[in-house]
Amino acid sequence: MIKKRSVVRLGLPKGSLQEATLSKMAKAGFNVQVNSRSYIPYVDDPELEVRLIRAQEISRYVDHGYLDSGITGLDWILENGSDVQEVGEFQFSKVTRQPTRWVLAVPENSPIRSPRDLEGKRIATEVVRLTRQYLERHRIRAEVEFSWGATEVKAHELVDAIVELTETGSSLSANNLRIVDTLLVSTPRLIANRQSWRDPWKRAKIENLAMLLRGALEAESKVGLKMNIARKNLRKLLKSLPALRNPTISSLSQPGWVAVETVVDEQVVREFIPLLKSAGAEGIIEYPLNKVVY
Repeated sequence: MIKKRSVVRLGLPKGSLQEATLSKMAKAGFNVQVNSRSYIPYVDDPELEVRLIRAQEISRYVDHGYLDSGITGLDWILENGSDVQEVGEFQFSKVTRQPTRWVLAVPENSPIRSPRDLEGKRIATEVVRLTRQYLERHRIRAEVEFSWGATEVKAHELVDAIVELTETGSSLSANNLRIVDTLLVSTPRLIANRQSWRDPWKRAKIENLAMLLRGALEAESKVGLKMNIARKNLRKLLKSLPALRNPTISSLSQPGWVAVETVVDEQVVREFIPLLKSAGAEGIIEYPLNKVVY
């Protein structure tokens, strides 16, 4: 009897988050190749089956068991009211590593200055559930209608306010819109179906994926450094540069010299290397990292 191959069916977001997600998957070690005519991409891992699905729908399919796991925003998990297992939070987005925000916005010349000014007004948004919950928290009665798109344009003619997704706020400003309040700060999450999470093999596979993704994200802000230094100067180097915590130190074939290797934040390297040089380090090499796993 042929044993059925164990796989984890993974949903990845199609659309604005697609490029950033596939890039992170590649750095984590998973080569996902997308065919524009199919929502089933190739992945070089026989234990994974990938499906490209709109981020708005992934949490529902994970909740219902069509997918074992998926990557989607916290916003859509809450908007759908999905009962899923959250495995990890990942700070990446389509433009920057900043979280995205669902904000209440109005035209620049609008008299609306605070949530209480929404009483009796009409709001357009894609996140109807989140918006209604926001109004309930503020004890405000207002009409909320679903927007199929072009929500920013509607704010000037069709509705009094919108609730829209923004990362930098530049698009809202370009459309002469002013942010009144933030409803939700959202980041991508790796989630799992609760039944799949109870399966030891699937859980281990999903947890390993989370570990590798986390390592890939951690590596984006760091670089590796290698250098040689005379052993007599090593104490001075480590004392004067406390950022070199827990470096790897190994003896060289040249008597009295050691090799030092460490990982540091990329943003400090330009100040760091001259200090290393002045402390006696030679042969300094900076190199990129794919993953940093703690």
